[in-house]
Amino acid sequence: MATDTPVTDAGYWESAAERFDDEPDHGLRDPKVRDAWATRLRNWLPDEPSEVLDLGCGTGSLALLAAEQGHHVTGVDRSPRMLEAARAKLAAHDVRLLTGDAGRPPVQERQFDVVLVRHVLWALPDPEAALRTWVRLLRPGGRLVLVEGRWGEAAPIGITARELEQLTAPLARRTHLERLTDDAALWGKEVRDERYALVVHPAHATRHTEVVDVSLILRRGDEVLLARRANTGYADGLLHAPSGHAEDGEDVREAMIREAAEEIGLRLTASDIRVALVMQHRSPDGRPRIGWFFEAAYGAGGEPVNREPEKCSELDWFPLDALPDDMLAFCRAGLEAYRAGERFVLHWHRPGDSIAYDPAGPHRAVALPPSPVDGNGSTRESTSTANSEARTDGAHATNGARTVTRTTERRGED
Repeated sequence: MATDTPVTDAGYWESAAERFDDEPDHGLRDPKVRDAWATRLRNWLPDEPSEVLDLGCGTGSLALLAAEQGHHVTGVDRSPRMLEAARAKLAAHDVRLLTGDAGRPPVQERQFDVVLVRHVLWALPDPEAALRTWVRLLRPGGRLVLVEGRWGEAAPIGITARELEQLTAPLARRTHLERLTDDAALWGKEVRDERYALVVHPAHATRHTEVVDVSLILRRGDEVLLARRANTGYADGLLHAPSGHAEDGEDVREAMIREAAEEIGLRLTASDIRVALVMQHRSPDGRPRIGWFFEAAYGAGGEPVNREPEKCSELDWFPLDALPDDMLAFCRAGLEAYRAGERFVLHWHRPGDSIAYDPAGPHRAVALPPSPVDGNGSTRESTSTANSEARTDGAHATNGARTVTRTTERRGED
């Protein structure tokens, strides 16, 4: 279903941006075509103002229609020139536009009522993985709106409605298919190939699932490498360790090695990294995640460079014992716990907490002690538990400014 034609290449869309809106269904310059798409979109989107994520938004034509209908729109496209045109088109509306891959949108922990995707899924290298990612971005009761087709007669490209229904079947509670070929007003002309929209209402989750994050603690002596976020729509301006998340079917080591290559150009191997810390983190909006912090030494995999300047405005080294304040709170807590020698940590935000580190803010990190082991590597059982009681110790982390709370158990003498 995904193709190896030039349209899967970012350079193709950069070069196509200047004339992209010349197609009637792209630019929507013809009032009849514009009205036809506005009517369809009104039927596909919720009646009330909603959060809409437009993936592969191109020059922003559908984003503009959705914004005019009262929705709050975030658009993502991998082509800076497409987004430049979209910004001009959407200048009068409060629409957020981000540079990024539609298959892995740079929206972090945000969730949406609608994920809108037009003529994009068929060109992605792994449509099935993209669909799973998009479903995870939906709030309860949310929907996918997928406008796709199988275009051309001599050498058709795209994805058929039957194929897309099969791909979405494991994810869907119900779907609604609309055939669009016969509605010439949408295309500004008569068409004969297959064109359609599939609205997917995902099945309710039946078990607890969490995103798995990976973060790299790259050490250069007493310093650690941090990156400053930019243009992502989440935590922009804040520092954090180079990081990402594991994809479906990917183990955490593979994810860390891949993310290090994508973000800072390091070609690490499994022998270059070791687990430093595991943290369960909950964001202020209540979505839990599991974070694996890996440690590597400077020099492993090459010299770090900023491989994603569209999402990162700065890479720099900072003293581990004097970390900057302008950091993501959970990353700061992870590095403080790492300095304190902890291995397992809870970092549980409360509603209303800031995602940014606040020296005067509430303390949320709680270190969990591992089971003690004897010299043979076996778990050591206490011979007397009658007098055991829980206690909390404050283990100072960085500069004495914050503490990592350690929950331990006082046991009787062995």
